[in-house]
Amino acid sequence: MAEPKNDDFLDDIDDAEAEAYAEEMAEIDDEALELDELRAERDEYRDRFMRALADAENARKRSDKDRREAENYGGSKLARDLLPVYDNMKRALEAATDEQREVSAALLEGVELTQRELISVFKKHGIVPITPVVGDSFDPQVHQAMFEAPVPGTKAGEIIQVAAEGFMLHDRLLRPAQVGVSSTPA
Repeated sequence: MAEPKNDDFLDDIDDAEAEAYAEEMAEIDDEALELDELRAERDEYRDRFMRALADAENARKRSDKDRREAENYGGSKLARDLLPVYDNMKRALEAATDEQREVSAALLEGVELTQRELISVFKKHGIVPITPVVGDSFDPQVHQAMFEAPVPGTKAGEIIQVAAEGFMLHDRLLRPAQVGVSSTPA
């Protein structure tokens, strides 16, 4: 029997170690690759989560804003429909003569009480009157010019007559005040 040569034996050990080392390195590379893939997947899920969280927060803010607007302005159509009732009560009280007031005092008092109650309900729901005064300047943000006439002794753009009060619903214009405006005198 021939004895193995020491050099061949060492070469076999070096080859085995090299193979084991190569396998170990391949395994480490596979694990590193798998770890990189998992990190990328984690980052993608984190990004999706953060976007979903931001979307949910935006939706919550939008729904809060919509709820507040519905609470404050949801009854604007009803309020607009009640304004002619207020106008008619006011006209009825203004049209009553002194003689009618004596004869129908209880009736007129009932109309006045009803009008006060309507105003109270308006205030409770954030509806406030815009009451222009003759001589004020015309403001197109809250006034609607019903007519324009040259009136001596007035400036152009000055209110000369108030046809109907306007109303605000919280911070929005419900109905502009209807006014007559002075034009430049001829």
